Amino acid sequence: IAEVSRVGKKEIARNYRFITRELDMHITPTDPSNYVGRFGSELEISGETRTKAIELIKEAQEKKLTSGRGPTGIAAAALYIAGILSEERRTQREVAEVAQVTEVTVRNRYRELAEELELMIDV
Repeated sequence: IAEVSRVGKKEIARNYRFITRELDMHITPTDPSNYVGRFGSELEISGETRTKAIELIKEAQEKKLTSGRGPTGIAAAALYIAGILSEERRTQREVAEVAQVTEVTVRNRYRELAEELELMIDV
């Protein structure tokens, strides 16, 4: 929307919040798992690895690790980790481009998830 309308993402987000508040709408946050299929497809990652990413997301949600984090960044990090664990490695850059987040976001979410979920990963 931002790209087509030539309006900044922050401005769109501000107006979105204003409209939802004015209309007294209660919108639940997007589940990061919803992005795994599309991102996984674009990255040409197997169904097995996508399933592993969804499992990682569910575990992270149970431990309240996703609160306050963008769903695309969480999905990207989960796919990055699942790719490593399944030997279907993709670079942080590849994952970031598909998810339209920065490499720093992928790296930060990856570190948080790996540490908090106590994953033993060799990068």
